[in-house]
Amino acid sequence: MKIGIIGEGAIGGFVRGKLLERGHEVPALLLLPELLQHRGKEEGGTRLVSSASDLPDDIDHMIDCAGHMALKLHGPDILRRGINLTTVSIGALADPDLYNSLEQAATDGNAKLQLVSGAIGALDCLRAACVGKLESVVYVGRKPPQSWKGSPAEERVDLDNLKGSANIHFDGTARVAATEYPKNANVAAAVALAGIGFDRTKVQLIADPNVTENIHEIEATGDFGRFSFEIRGNALPDNPRSSALAAMSVVSKLEQEAQSICF
Repeated sequence: MKIGIIGEGAIGGFVRGKLLERGHEVPALLLLPELLQHRGKEEGGTRLVSSASDLPDDIDHMIDCAGHMALKLHGPDILRRGINLTTVSIGALADPDLYNSLEQAATDGNAKLQLVSGAIGALDCLRAACVGKLESVVYVGRKPPQSWKGSPAEERVDLDNLKGSANIHFDGTARVAATEYPKNANVAAAVALAGIGFDRTKVQLIADPNVTENIHEIEATGDFGRFSFEIRGNALPDNPRSSALAAMSVVSKLEQEAQSICF
């Protein structure tokens, strides 16, 4: 497939490398205009563009690896062009206006916006549980203090000097978590969309000096019974806020779409 990527940060770089390893073409990178000021229009056979209108006509699929603002800026235009789009910026969908804009653009362009599972698993179980009555869903995100740098946690906790016990710096709904922590709470948004929604999903975010991994926990109850799930994930080497599994899930999702038999 010919795949375009939005962003060239830690996740974008990982995804691009893995896709090329697997024999896909990456003929275009969509980047902010300020990142292109001192660069040419092409690097190593890859076209560098700053808008969806400049993407090559033969792009099969676009992947957003650049965050909430990039999805808001480029997502509707890509979908209206009839190009399917996969995004890791699931937390951006907590904004109902953006959600509706993307949905309408996908309808107009006969395209799909595909959401990846990111750093968390068990979402298939949550989706299945929604067929019956799903009573409660709680997501707990626990990370080392340094992984919360650049988030509102800095204003609520002394991250540099946190020692001993863990500190809960957010306790609320998935909608508020995804809005306040756009770089850290995409998992909370994924859990909400797979389950009982942004406003009924409860979220706790914790800075814990006693852990070295990013730990995600889901607990759900309903007609199906009860389940709890935990995953301990490593960050990408280039960015302590970016999950390695989130980057891997992008490649996995794309390749599922190309398979004749898949989960």
